[in-house]
Amino acid sequence: MPLFNQHVLMSDAENFSIDQPINPYYNLDTLDVNKATTEHSTIKSLLEQNGVKVTTVTSPVNCQDGVYTANWALVRNGKAILARLPNAREDEEDYAEKVLSDLGLDVTRVPGNYKFSGQGDALACGDYLFCGSTYRSDVEAQEFAANKLGFNRIQLRTIPLLDAEGNEVINKASGWADSFFYDIDLAIAIIKQPSGNQKGLIAFCPNAFTPESVDKIRSLDDIELIEVSITEAEHAFATNLVSTGQTVIMNGRATELASELTRRGLKVVSPNPHITELAKGGGFIRCTTLTLS
Repeated sequence: MPLFNQHVLMSDAENFSIDQPINPYYNLDTLDVNKATTEHSTIKSLLEQNGVKVTTVTSPVNCQDGVYTANWALVRNGKAILARLPNAREDEEDYAEKVLSDLGLDVTRVPGNYKFSGQGDALACGDYLFCGSTYRSDVEAQEFAANKLGFNRIQLRTIPLLDAEGNEVINKASGWADSFFYDIDLAIAIIKQPSGNQKGLIAFCPNAFTPESVDKIRSLDDIELIEVSITEAEHAFATNLVSTGQTVIMNGRATELASELTRRGLKVVSPNPHITELAKGGGFIRCTTLTLS
């Protein structure tokens, strides 16, 4: 069984805030930064205890979402395609470029002014790259990244956030279209990669995707599927997890998915106590880790 997510990049939660509500998960609750920092340290410890190498850097100052390193880039074989982020996160781009370059990666920016949410919207599964477009990423940017890194792109779309009249909502802070699944890692998770005669395994929430996207996912003969309920996907961040192919670090409140993974022979570990503060920015375990290898 091939292992993956063996080396990840994490920053810290010292500069985390929820001042600019650039996705629907933000709310008016107060934020306990000290608790968020403890939660972040717990995630890091769980990863390391389960064989994942964690490289850490300080988070960029005055960047409310710098804790979510998954959005900094997409990385494969020593190459990194740098993200282009919402206005509230623009200052992270130059910082991320320096961090990744200092780590010895060959960093490339996407051409034009295309949006690109890095690993948050582009999940690798062997040679497949599951891409989510419209909200934080443009198809053109993902096509560029997939071609540059040698992936077979599977272009998908999650469902939009609608107002009372059924119109798509534009986020007032970012000016971009909005969704509870604004990044694809909130709707799909890579559990095992395909290898030889062994099929890959993903967990995904069918109700989070457009019908056309669900059809694309179901058509992959070498990928087994676990269906995740809309309740666990939206309210328990069920798919925002890190799997090594043997161990899954995930939210313990996504009990249905956790039970199914255990039934399939995977080891499941979860932060204790539960993560609350980091979730207020619309991110969870997967969001805090950028896969380097």
